[in-house]
Amino acid sequence: MAVTSRPQRKQTTGRGKGQGSRGASPLPVGKTSKSRSSSRSPKSLRTPPLSGVTVIDLSHVYNGPYATFLMAMAGARVIKVEPLQGEHLRSRGDMGGADFPFAMLNGNKESVTLNLKTVAGRGLLRELISRADVLVENFAPGVMERLGLGAKTLQRLNPRLVYGASSGYGRDGPYRDYPAMDLVMQAMSGVMHTTGFADQPPVKSGAAVCDFSAGVHLYGAIMTALYERERTGLGRAVEVSMQDAIYASLASNLGMLHARGKKAPARTGNRHGGLGISPYNAYAASDGYVVLNAPGDHHFHAILDVIGRSDLKDDSRFNSRSARVANSDAVDAMIEAWTVTLPRRTIAQRMLAAAVPCAPVRDLQEVMEDENMHARGSLQRVQHPQLGPVVLPHSPLRFTGMPLRRLQPSRPLGADNDSVFGRWLGHSRSDLKAFRAAGVI
Repeated sequence: MAVTSRPQRKQTTGRGKGQGSRGASPLPVGKTSKSRSSSRSPKSLRTPPLSGVTVIDLSHVYNGPYATFLMAMAGARVIKVEPLQGEHLRSRGDMGGADFPFAMLNGNKESVTLNLKTVAGRGLLRELISRADVLVENFAPGVMERLGLGAKTLQRLNPRLVYGASSGYGRDGPYRDYPAMDLVMQAMSGVMHTTGFADQPPVKSGAAVCDFSAGVHLYGAIMTALYERERTGLGRAVEVSMQDAIYASLASNLGMLHARGKKAPARTGNRHGGLGISPYNAYAASDGYVVLNAPGDHHFHAILDVIGRSDLKDDSRFNSRSARVANSDAVDAMIEAWTVTLPRRTIAQRMLAAAVPCAPVRDLQEVMEDENMHARGSLQRVQHPQLGPVVLPHSPLRFTGMPLRRLQPSRPLGADNDSVFGRWLGHSRSDLKAFRAAGVI
C-alpha cells in the first residue's frame, strides 16, 4: 500500500534499497545549457544590487546568518562579529572548529571577534555601526538594550542604520522572554502536530523550517527598509519572529481545520495536508519510493494512461477530485501496484513525460550531486581550508545581468580583525595589541 501510515519495510542507512546509484541521476536530464550570466558580454553586466552596502552581522546559528548570507551573495560587504570563543555553530563541529553548517551559511563574510561585555568592545561596535548600513542580530529580546546597543541608541548614532532583529516569539507579547530554537518553534507553531501519521506521535520536520523561514523573512524586511531609506534617508528597525514567519506555511492544514473542525485529522502522513488532492502520496518503487500527485483531472487521466488503466477515466470513484479524495485508499493501492514493479528513475521518466508532478524520494548524497543545481551554480564544489573539498549552496536569488559571485569559504575566527579594526576603522597596531591583551578582540 502507499505510505499513508508508518512504512513497515526496513529502512536502510547505506547504499541499499532507496539509495540509488550515485553515478546516475534518478531523473531524466536533458542537455545542459550554459548559464546566461556566463555568456554575457562585459558591457551587459550590472553592479550587484547590494554593492556598497555594509552589514554588521551579530547573528548566530541559522536564522540571522542565512539572511546575511543572502545579502553577501547579492553584493553586500558582511562583517560577521563573534564573541572571542566564536558563535555557537562553530563549536558544533569536530573538524578543527569549522562546522559544516557554519561553512554553508557564512561564506563571503569577513570574520572579526569582539567582546561586547567590555566597554572598549562596545565602543568598537559603535565605530562599526557609524560606518554601516545594516545591523542584524538574533539575540533574545532585551539583550542589546541591556548592553546599551539597542536600536534607538544605535540609530541616534547613525540615523541611516537599518536594524534587523529576529527572535522566537517577537519583541512584544506574553511570550517574548521564552527561549526558542527550531524544535521548540516547530512544536509551538503546529508544525510538529501536523507532521507524521495519524496513528503515531507527532514528528518534527527533518529540515530546520522555522529557522530558515524566519531568515528569509528577515532578509525581506531588511530589503524593504533599505528601499524606504532610499526615499526618506532614514533607517528603520525591523523584526521577524519565528512563530509569525512559519504560520502561513500551514495553509492547507488550517484550511482543513476550518472546513472540518474537530473532525479534521491531526496528521495526514504523506497525503495532502488538507486532504484536498488525490493521488498525493509517496509510493513504493522497486528501489525506494517516489511521490506523485494529481492536482487536476487531466493529471489523473495522464496517470491512468501511463499505468495502463485508461479504462477507469469514467469510473465514478475517480472521475472528480472529490471522488478521488473519498476513495484515496483505492487510488493509492492502484498506483502502488504499478510503481512497486519499477525503479524510481523509470517511474519518474514516464510520469514527467506525461506532465505529471513526480519525483523520486532521494537521499542527501543524491541531492548534493543534483545535476540541475550544479548546472545552475546553485551547488558548488569548494575547497575549504578546514573541511577540505565540500559541496556548498549558493544563494537561490538570481539577478539578471549579474553573474553568480564566487563562493568564498567561511573565514577562520577573527581572521579579519586587523583589516577591519586596523585598516578600516584606523586603529594602530599598538591599539590592536592592547585590545587583544585586554580581551576586547
